Amino acid sequence: MITKCLFPVAGYGTRFLPATKAQPKEMLPIVTKPLIQYGVEEASDAGMRNIAFVTGRGKRAIEDHFDVTYELEDQISGTSKESQLDCIRELIDRCTFSYTRQTHMRGLGDAILTGETLIGNQPFGVILADDLCVGEPDSVMAQLLRVHEKYGCSVIAVEEVDPGDTDKYGIVSGQPLEDGLMRVEHMVEKPSPQEAPSNLAVIGRYILTPDIFDILRNTPAGKNGEVQLTDALHTQAKNGKVIACRFRGRRFDCGSVEGFVQATNFFFQRHQTAA
Repeated sequence: MITKCLFPVAGYGTRFLPATKAQPKEMLPIVTKPLIQYGVEEASDAGMRNIAFVTGRGKRAIEDHFDVTYELEDQISGTSKESQLDCIRELIDRCTFSYTRQTHMRGLGDAILTGETLIGNQPFGVILADDLCVGEPDSVMAQLLRVHEKYGCSVIAVEEVDPGDTDKYGIVSGQPLEDGLMRVEHMVEKPSPQEAPSNLAVIGRYILTPDIFDILRNTPAGKNGEVQLTDALHTQAKNGKVIACRFRGRRFDCGSVEGFVQATNFFFQRHQTAA
């Protein structure tokens, strides 16, 4: 049973300036909930209730969000607004939260290695909150967990992207296993369309085995001078230890303004339907 999920949330969110000048991008709202809450709900629903954050300077609002706010709760106690906090109260009661800081922005691989102190020697999930996912019928993380339970190795979520956009993603190729699954043989970080081995892109959902930490420690800086998780996963893949899962559902790239607006419209329509 995998119980821990790591959230790398130390990035600056420069694509949303000036909105992210003084607040974490992960706290930008999709309708009435911040982006990070959707990710924590997905982890919790998949049974991962030990939530670990790799944060940075200026991210205090994330810690405050997953905590009790006595003044606010006292102010709205007994009013019609009190029920609006039910979903976050349930998360706070259900999960435990731990935090460590990434002092220098050296890439996703370095962020995950920074989280080793919170994870320990056990398999764990990783959610990148920028990728807001809606699974069908189960969440994307729940789908990855089933694959991990069967194969016992690292599992990554992938989807087809426009061939012209391969330079925005880690791209994978390999041998088909069964419907929707592939044993990964090659992984390349942000290749040009001419160099890409496929148009299957890794998105922000992973199940990682704990040997990834030693691999990351010995992985030299790659693209853009950063420690790339893709490079470490490629090392695992050489030993047949990475499965790519073409998940069922939809992903919104909320790291981009266009994807953020698409997600807002989608969840607003869902919110209106439920009202």
